[in-house]
Amino acid sequence: MPPPARPDGRLWQAAAAVATVLAVSALALAWSGRQRVQTLEGELVRRQQASAEQATDARLLARQAQELTRDTAAKMALLEARVAESAVQRSQVEDLMQSIARSRDENVLADIEAALRVALQHSAITGSTEPLLAALQQADERLARHSQPPLERVRRAIAKDIERTRDVGVADIAALTLRLDEAIRAVDDLPLLSRPDRQPAAVRPTEVARPPAASASANAVAAEGDVSPWRALWQAWGVQVWQEVRSLVRVTRIDQPDAMLVAPEQAWFLRENLKLRLLNARLALLSRQFDTAQSDLRDARTALERYFDRNARGVQGVANTLRQVMAQARQVGVPRPDATLAAIAAAAAGR
Repeated sequence: MPPPARPDGRLWQAAAAVATVLAVSALALAWSGRQRVQTLEGELVRRQQASAEQATDARLLARQAQELTRDTAAKMALLEARVAESAVQRSQVEDLMQSIARSRDENVLADIEAALRVALQHSAITGSTEPLLAALQQADERLARHSQPPLERVRRAIAKDIERTRDVGVADIAALTLRLDEAIRAVDDLPLLSRPDRQPAAVRPTEVARPPAASASANAVAAEGDVSPWRALWQAWGVQVWQEVRSLVRVTRIDQPDAMLVAPEQAWFLRENLKLRLLNARLALLSRQFDTAQSDLRDARTALERYFDRNARGVQGVANTLRQVMAQARQVGVPRPDATLAAIAAAAAGR
């Protein structure tokens, strides 16, 4: 007889019950997890929306802060401008008060010092002592009208500076430029060594006047009756022909051979080059560049002695002019009126 099957059925029921319990538990856990996930998602959405709102508020606040900063900077610039204007006005008022409180002698000394400093700058720019000398003389005349005992020391210092200024030999730029202008105008008339009609230095007036003397002697011989008139005429004519033949050949000493090779069409360029040298020297003198002027004048003298006839009077005159200009175109420092300025400072300080 077979055994009963009831215990196996119980096991299956127990297993089914356990599986049911586990499935229900899993479903409960899944539903609880889903609820938690949904809750977390909602919380994240709320926090993201809050963050976006905070970012928007932060941008608005930053924009407002920038505008406020810009307005503040503009106000600060306006305030600084007003403060600077107030400072300038205050300094002007202080200067005005000091000038009002200053005595008449102090005003005179201050005006003289300012005039001397301006004249010193003018003399340094122009290279002439005339502005400084005029300022010193005007200061002496102005102090002489006041005739105050404390100002006598200043007058003595001014007299010393006037003597020192007069003793300084400064080049007269205006006179030197006028001489250069005259030399430039004379360049076109200067004879060149290569000029065909230039008279050699060896030709003398006695040789040129010899044919009339020969004809006169022939007439005298014919008048004495020793020689026939026709023979005397032939002799005079022969002497004249011989003089013409001799004039066709000239013997001249040439120190610069290249000067004789200058073609007639190159003479114009040679003269223009010499004019440009002299013009450059003139501009250098006007700009107080004495070294440049000396260099240009040396080049001009070299060209003048090399290519032009040094025996001609015009060439000699231009050469002498250039030599004088070179001797006078020298850099000389303008003296400073230190004695006068020191005396003015001592008088202003009451020492």
